Amino acid sequence: MASIHRETIQKQIQQDWANREYIEVITGSIKKITDFLNSFDMSCRSRLAVLNEKLTTLERRVEYLEAR
Repeated sequence: MASIHRETIQKQIQQDWANREYIEVITGSIKKITDFLNSFDMSCRSRLAVLNEKLTTLERRVEYLEAR
């Protein structure tokens, strides 16, 4: 009887460790995705800011040429 109880506890412990390892893998994957998305966001914002400056410059040139 005691050996069955011990085996049950050992199986529960092994399952718990397997679950913890799985959670750790998922957590690490989520962190990598989050890091990528944050990096992508910053890159896009930077590029859009540069494009916005170029568009503003072009708009000013067009307005200047139209005013002539």
